[in-house]
Amino acid sequence: MSFVTSEFRPRIRGGHRQTLYAWARKRRFSNLPDPVERYFDVAADTRVLAHCHWHPDARRHPTILLLHGLEGSSLAHYMCGISDKAWTAGWNVVRLNQRNCGGTEHLCRGLYHSGLTHDPLFVLRELIARDGISSLAVAGYSLGGNLALKLAGELGDSAPPELKAVCAVSPTLDLARCVDTLERPGNFAYQWNFVRNLKSRMRRKMMAVPGVYSRDSLRRIWTIRRFDDVFTAPSHGFRDSADYYYRASALRVVDRIRVPTLIMTAEDDPFVPVAPFTHASITGNPNVTVVVTPEGGHCAYVEGPDDRYDGYWAEREIVRFVSASISSRAN
Repeated sequence: MSFVTSEFRPRIRGGHRQTLYAWARKRRFSNLPDPVERYFDVAADTRVLAHCHWHPDARRHPTILLLHGLEGSSLAHYMCGISDKAWTAGWNVVRLNQRNCGGTEHLCRGLYHSGLTHDPLFVLRELIARDGISSLAVAGYSLGGNLALKLAGELGDSAPPELKAVCAVSPTLDLARCVDTLERPGNFAYQWNFVRNLKSRMRRKMMAVPGVYSRDSLRRIWTIRRFDDVFTAPSHGFRDSADYYYRASALRVVDRIRVPTLIMTAEDDPFVPVAPFTHASITGNPNVTVVVTPEGGHCAYVEGPDDRYDGYWAEREIVRFVSASISSRAN
């Protein structure tokens, strides 16, 4: 499939300014109906919550599964923004919370991580088998973008025919490099915010499942790397954070992707380096379209709005791409 994104014309300049503006700006979604809550029993002791928007004749519409970033949830502004645009374009939408996110700490004993593709794959399979959905797409931001790409790569030639397209915005596809970049002095505020939220979630988790995690360990955590060494890695059988970052990074498997895939990232992203996006495993895969813009920040991509468009460029391009993929496969 041949696809060309529209030109991105930033409303404000600078990666930090784009990132913070998109994060702080209040948004309204007038076209999106109230969601229906749905739980997926992805493992014997684990449930995840999704907020779904179904058209009355859902089987006759394609469905997009959305994956949020680190410490995000189904309520993240970009999750709702994509949903609003996709719904208007005729798509059903499933906004998936990762384990413990969106107030679901009580639904499982374990934690999520950046490469845990088991859950979105379970959801995809249930949507196909139980709901009879014949056309599906997956889109993710940041950590969720890494998940979407890793899922597509792991599926490779065995991807279900119902999966028509995959999109990733600012994906953390080389986790070690992203953490290295996040630890630079100029990114202190981002790291502090992530760590603050991670520690708050762990306190809620400890109340929900007493006796599983050590509260004393929280006092010694000031970086994401340390959090992953203490909690994430041992919880999922990784040797340490370095082992986790290597094994959970989508960069290892993107060469195996066999469905139409769109990746969007910005050269001025504060903590997702652009170098991995030029790797031969990506640029040499004809199924993957990579768009690297000079500006856009991290998961931001805000340009000037008009009467029919709110200015969130990446959200619009996702819907354009997945819709084009459906049309391409139908012809």
